[in-house]
Amino acid sequence: MTHAQAGGSVIVGALVGFLGGLFGKGGSAVATPLLSLLGLPGYVAVASPLPATMPGTLMATAAYQHSHLLDREVVWWGIGVGTPATIIGAWLSRWTGSGPLLLFTAFLVLGFGMAFLLKPAEKLTPAANHALPAATVRVSHWRWRLLLVGAGVGLISGLLANSGGFLLAPCYARFLKLRLKTAFACSLLVSAVLAFPGTLAHWYLGHISWAVAGLVALGTMPLSYVGARLAIRTRSRRLERWYGVGLTFLGVFFLFNLI
Repeated sequence: MTHAQAGGSVIVGALVGFLGGLFGKGGSAVATPLLSLLGLPGYVAVASPLPATMPGTLMATAAYQHSHLLDREVVWWGIGVGTPATIIGAWLSRWTGSGPLLLFTAFLVLGFGMAFLLKPAEKLTPAANHALPAATVRVSHWRWRLLLVGAGVGLISGLLANSGGFLLAPCYARFLKLRLKTAFACSLLVSAVLAFPGTLAHWYLGHISWAVAGLVALGTMPLSYVGARLAIRTRSRRLERWYGVGLTFLGVFFLFNLI
């Protein structure tokens, strides 16, 4: 690894850490194409971000927890259902092609982004209360929705070798009707846990460069917390617009890399 690749890995970690804390995602899906641009081998770019983003994700989760934004029932269902689904997805990945699934995921992320921009769900709140969680409200078929989100995102995560945070947060916000900041908080913790089985599998296969993972983590950890604190202090309506722009850009970015 060259000095330029080492410095670039830290910068990539800082970028994905900040965006991950701000928008409730681990960042491995974004880190992979950026590390590839640095000239790192494909399997290193895919696998190394999994363990690298876990410490920063947990630091961002701590910031949300400090503001009492975690929904423990959502987290436990996400972990309990998502973990075996991730393992099944990783096992199935040996026989399934990733191309169609990547294309579907890109359009799904793009659709979520447009929905957040064109049909915002967050209500205007007084400045003094914008960081406070709303009262817990459960939508109809609550347990079935938890089951479907955990299983679906877990399966996709295993197939694509990432932690699934880029799908968990919008699914929590739109399908479970969680407030956006609560969706971010739950997504961060669940995605950190879902990254663990993938990390073990890729470590066993020898795909992880621990030097790259360490450098990415070095940039990720402080900026993840900064991003989370910024999200908590931002008005929910404004944060939703930012999130819509971010998801739309991410969907276009995924599609561009598939063409």
